[in-house]
Amino acid sequence: MTARPPYAGTRYPRLAQIPAFTSFIAQGWGDEPVLPSLVPGTAAAAADHRRRLSDRFPGQTLVLSAGIAPVRNDDASYLFRANSGFVWASGCQIEGSTLVMTPAGGGHDATLYIPAPFRPGDDGFFSNALHGELWVGASPGVAEWSDALGIEVRALEALDGLAIAGGQAAASVDETLLASLDLTRSAELDRALSQLRMVKDDWEIGQLRAAIDATVTGFAAVMREVPTAIGEGLGERWLQGTFDRHARTHGNGPGYSTIVGSGPHAPVLHWVRCDGPVLPDAALLLDMGVETHSLYTADVTRTVPASGTFSAEQRAVHDLVERAHRAGMAHVRPGTPYLDFHFAAMEVIAQGLHDWDLLPVSVDEALSPDGQQHRRYLACGIGHHLGLDVHDCSHAEYEDYMGADLEPGVVMTVEPGLYFHANDLTVPRELRGIGVRLEDDLLVTADGAEVLSAALPIDAAGIEAWAARLLAGR
Repeated sequence: MTARPPYAGTRYPRLAQIPAFTSFIAQGWGDEPVLPSLVPGTAAAAADHRRRLSDRFPGQTLVLSAGIAPVRNDDASYLFRANSGFVWASGCQIEGSTLVMTPAGGGHDATLYIPAPFRPGDDGFFSNALHGELWVGASPGVAEWSDALGIEVRALEALDGLAIAGGQAAASVDETLLASLDLTRSAELDRALSQLRMVKDDWEIGQLRAAIDATVTGFAAVMREVPTAIGEGLGERWLQGTFDRHARTHGNGPGYSTIVGSGPHAPVLHWVRCDGPVLPDAALLLDMGVETHSLYTADVTRTVPASGTFSAEQRAVHDLVERAHRAGMAHVRPGTPYLDFHFAAMEVIAQGLHDWDLLPVSVDEALSPDGQQHRRYLACGIGHHLGLDVHDCSHAEYEDYMGADLEPGVVMTVEPGLYFHANDLTVPRELRGIGVRLEDDLLVTADGAEVLSAALPIDAAGIEAWAARLLAGR
């Protein structure tokens, strides 16, 4: 009787220890190079980004890493998503890769170090579930990536023992690599990356337009499924899944966890559980964004009536939010202090809540730094930068972000809302459980701003007409 191996998998004992197996599996494979799948213009955009970064750090070596996916459970990891600063500077999204920018000729030379894929003949081909081609499929190698990006690309092992004196390392560089290269993290480098990423170039703006356009069609896809979500009892999660499938089909995936909140879930700012029903007479808050293959994301919110028609109370809340939204957007223009749009929208919200007798103080008292009572119903901010991250450059210093003036090329959101929780006894019963948010993505231009998400209506009548058409399957 043939002896049975103690374990039938690839790890215990490793199949690599069985010469007959390793010899056989190394043979008979075709060799067809796989090319990197890059969005057109990626390499040129990354080269320009490195040039701008180089100008900030003359004579200093810079190190950025893509990062690795965190463990989800046991030996299974979450889907990998590369560090945004690394992607901005490299154009690459390979897990575990590192970019080193070395001073040369008044600028910097860039070398990208990547984990080389395990090919037939390598033990990892069949035993490494993260990089073995038998597990994850064929992938581009060092030469293919070098040709695609126009920079030197080397296998990750070449980083071992590399001497980097006085280098600046980004936050994305892990502790092991920091120690091996004798580096320390550089807050100055991370700050520079945030500052540079706040103003988008033409290529980046094109990627954001594509993300937003795909998001607009995703909203339509979701609305067409509302009757099914209600009629078959599939609920919020069916709509969340509808958008996520759309995002995976027309981009890399959703840019953040899709929010679908019906009725009493709509006031919950980040309702990503999406485990409730879609109530036919309730307002439905949809906060969704497609991330492109280049990783730039949209971030758009609309609150729609699941029935196609707002109730009187829903309409009143929506109208107040719309007035705040328009006031905020009117302050998005070059040369304007960043926070002006926030204060303009808050003034409208505070006045409206006062008119409804929901504030225990005057409007001026509420808006004062020592008041802020209106924020009970709007605890979040009114917008943020948008780009490779949905809350782009959120780790920037206050004076770079909140304290700066807007300039052409900035892309940002405006998103006021009102959130009356179902258990909030400070509001009339008829308002409890109503949550409304309007969010658009705006590009600051030379003389004003362009609403990139303008294809979606923002007024209540326009939303009702849009919703009714889609609910009817048109």
